[in-house]
Amino acid sequence: MIYMILWEHIYSHICVCVTTFQHAVSVSSAVCLLPKSMALPDQRQLHTINQLVESLSSSERRSLLYLCGYMDNDNSSACVKDMLESKVKSCDDGHLFLEELILHIKRFDILKKVLKTSRAEVETTLQCRQALPRFRILMVNINENMANEDVGSMKFLLSRTLPREKMEKAKNFLDVTIELEKLDLVSPEKVDLVEECLRNISRADLAETVAKYKMSVAAPERHTCHQQRIRTPSAHSTPHGSHSLQQTRRGQPSAYAENFQVPIYNENNCQIPLDWYIFSTIPRGVCVIIDCVGNDGDMLEQAFKALHFNVVLHKWLSVNETLLALKGVFRQRESHRDDGFACCIISRGTESHLLCTDSSDSTGLRLDSIRQLFTADACPTMAGKPKLFFIQRYSVPEFQSCAQRLHQDQDLETDGCDGLGKYGYIPAEADMFWSHCQTDEHQLEQRHHFSVYLRALTGALHKGQRRKTKLIDVHTEVNGVIFEHNKRNPGKSYHVEVKHTLRKDLYF
Repeated sequence: MIYMILWEHIYSHICVCVTTFQHAVSVSSAVCLLPKSMALPDQRQLHTINQLVESLSSSERRSLLYLCGYMDNDNSSACVKDMLESKVKSCDDGHLFLEELILHIKRFDILKKVLKTSRAEVETTLQCRQALPRFRILMVNINENMANEDVGSMKFLLSRTLPREKMEKAKNFLDVTIELEKLDLVSPEKVDLVEECLRNISRADLAETVAKYKMSVAAPERHTCHQQRIRTPSAHSTPHGSHSLQQTRRGQPSAYAENFQVPIYNENNCQIPLDWYIFSTIPRGVCVIIDCVGNDGDMLEQAFKALHFNVVLHKWLSVNETLLALKGVFRQRESHRDDGFACCIISRGTESHLLCTDSSDSTGLRLDSIRQLFTADACPTMAGKPKLFFIQRYSVPEFQSCAQRLHQDQDLETDGCDGLGKYGYIPAEADMFWSHCQTDEHQLEQRHHFSVYLRALTGALHKGQRRKTKLIDVHTEVNGVIFEHNKRNPGKSYHVEVKHTLRKDLYF
């Protein structure tokens, strides 16, 4: 009896042990069977992430975040490390993911020293497997090939599309692209705006890269559509059903020739594209001159008449009168045949506003609004034609509150040209040349004062006409004169800012 009780006790204990062992084995198996996406990065991967992040510059961290789909402004090392740890955790092959990232930001030294591989090895592997979106790779590559001048021209071109505070914070092409993505103006399927902007800032090489991307994205769609047409019987098919109406019409390709595209006839297709603006009509266009100081307007009038412009000179205008004069430039039908437009304004003002003849406590005319009056949206007949602005500003102290400026800006809405549609294929602020010179208003107190900038400009334009020189080269000569003047007269210096969105060369 005692032996039986003892045996039952031992048997019960053995069962408990076996059950515990089986449970432990099942738990261990379950852990082993967890997908890799549930596993945390090991210490070696964490060490690798720390090493490569510490080796990156601020702009490289920005590119890396963008490649991973993060569009926040925080590109600190800590933020990048957290993001990479999260991405590696969710990847089947975290090490290959890191290699692909470093490859596309072109830090081949990190590939070798930290990731223990080479560019050739990673490129070979990625031929069969690629994790990063092609769209983001494209944008990062464009960013690396954009000079500061290119970015400035693009920001100028998009100044009406993106808020001013966003544009001021944008330091590179990626920053601009991110803001366009937030407004759903750019996406993997919508890159037309990027392509047009690149063409309008004379970066045709980068625009072609975007065009090739567009074709590669559209190719699967075209292939699908062709396959659907092949499978779907046509209502006008032959009795045997082997050919559709598209095949039986003269000159139409077979539905099976899906790799060939027949261009649609367009009158413009027969024209040879030029690398320069047509600028040969007499008169070449309207030149409106507004002289609110009274010193150099007559000189500019003679200079632009010699360039075969139809010159309109206004003197001593107020802000409202200046606005009305500018709005009235293209009211007459005759100007619709012009090859271009020029505008010269001489006025006192601040960095962003012109006072004209108004007192210093008035709200002024915003410089951006002057340009907006002549965009393709406001004047469609001038779309695709060069529009030139030369501003001589005599600087006065800031004078107004934000509320006053807002009120004035609301009064400057453009009302466009009557009865004319908008040109959708050219960005609104394309084909503009903006030369803005400022000097201190105290120079006006000098007897017989004249603007060194405007004298240099008229002289260079006259030479440029005789030599058939490009406008950009003409202004280079102006910059040289200003530079020499400032060296000799440090207390009477001039500062010139030039921005343009010209898509072609302009010869006078």
